[in-house]
Amino acid sequence: MEKFLTDMHTHSTFSHDGRNTAAEMLERAQQMGVAFYGLSEHFDYDYDVEKLSPSQYKAPTSAMEEEYFHSARHLQEDYEGVMNVAVGAEYGYSEKAEVQGRYAASYEKYHPDFVINSVHSINGVDYYYHVEEGEKGELYRSYLRLIRKSLDAPYHYDIVGHIGYIARYVPYEDRSFNLQQFGAEIDDILKTIIQKDKILEVNSSTKQLPQLCMPDVNILQRYYDLGGRKVSFGSDAHDTSRILEKREELVLTLKQIGFTYLTVPFKGEHIKVEI
Repeated sequence: MEKFLTDMHTHSTFSHDGRNTAAEMLERAQQMGVAFYGLSEHFDYDYDVEKLSPSQYKAPTSAMEEEYFHSARHLQEDYEGVMNVAVGAEYGYSEKAEVQGRYAASYEKYHPDFVINSVHSINGVDYYYHVEEGEKGELYRSYLRLIRKSLDAPYHYDIVGHIGYIARYVPYEDRSFNLQQFGAEIDDILKTIIQKDKILEVNSSTKQLPQLCMPDVNILQRYYDLGGRKVSFGSDAHDTSRILEKREELVLTLKQIGFTYLTVPFKGEHIKVEI
């Protein structure tokens, strides 16, 4: 069993889909013995709000964002010496220069302790709301191309979030990312993560997918074989019941692959936490 428990991908009611307040999330995490806890609220500048109804998504205002960082920093101070609280953000990705500029400006203004770089959408609409019809190979390759482009984002980030996210929402019987079919694209992504010294997230929120995590174990094995060692755990919890979800099973799987530590991004440092 690990000396320190970590969960670096969580959301609260600041995010449009969060169900517990940040204070409630932190209180539960502390009760569970978490040593490093990451608040990583959604900053969905990639969303085209004109394509989404108000019932689907209500964009946070600049005042709300200001309040998030202000209140989260106070919570961070409250837990000092008890639990390491990292005040972070999850940035969606868009190819549009003006959207990338908003993320860069957000980072420069608020200086989050860490950033998760996640591809959620294409053409401004989250895959959760709509997936284009088409052949699986074509759809998955367009998604993987977006991830590869996101790795060159002109703003700081630490973690590459939940590779395989699109698979939650596609209609195919086989939703896996087969290395034989998509190996070239996946290798390019993994090698770039290693070259840029970023952290690959192991995300336990697979929903109805018949797999343990995102990315799938075969991709984690390939990352390790290519020399990748930096992985982080994220439950992607949106309520208190899912903090640390499936963590014990995932840590065992990571150890079987060969990983000996998790990497926690915290205030400019990459901290090794032995498993």
